[in-house]
Amino acid sequence: MVSLSTWFRYIAHKLEYSVSLSWKSYKRGQISDREVHDAVWKNLFQGKLTYLHWNKGEAMAPTIGAQGGTLLVRKIAAADPTRVFVGDVVVLKDPDSSDNYLVRRLAAIEGYEMVSTDEKDEPFVLEKDQCWVLADNEKLKPKEAEDSRLYGPVPMTDIVGRVIYCLRTAVDHGPVQNSHFSMRKDSPVLEIELDVNEMAKNHKA
Repeated sequence: MVSLSTWFRYIAHKLEYSVSLSWKSYKRGQISDREVHDAVWKNLFQGKLTYLHWNKGEAMAPTIGAQGGTLLVRKIAAADPTRVFVGDVVVLKDPDSSDNYLVRRLAAIEGYEMVSTDEKDEPFVLEKDQCWVLADNEKLKPKEAEDSRLYGPVPMTDIVGRVIYCLRTAVDHGPVQNSHFSMRKDSPVLEIELDVNEMAKNHKA
């Protein structure tokens, strides 16, 4: 049974997401200032903070098996250094195709100095709202990994969610190792919204 404190933390996260999403819609001109209040309440009481995402490929092995995995992803309305952290496994728009999404680990954020193992490359500092993402599979070459070693820095605004649970098979599943801070923040969301049976139904492997 879910404790009362967990429910309070969960509702607080839902409220924060609702406000962020409504403000984002307002700034884009999708809703008027009069509609912001209604949008906050609508987002608060309807829908979830998570969605299911299917991912396949070797890039994130062993975190996500090469055969694929059904992922529970926590939605992030507006990614910034206060909402996503170095060490998080994130879902972001594919730099080559905005209709597709990649799953990679956040390795660095704005202000980090990036130093290449190739002495020919000059060090540089990630600018505001930039981030560096990497595949977990260290055996892959940059072109195969399709991460920042190929694309360079990516806009943090391209991040749409954080992976909090992975189902590889019906008997092989569990929480995804993210930054300590994110795992604490996501624990009430995971406790309330995780439905392994639903994930198994949607599993494609």
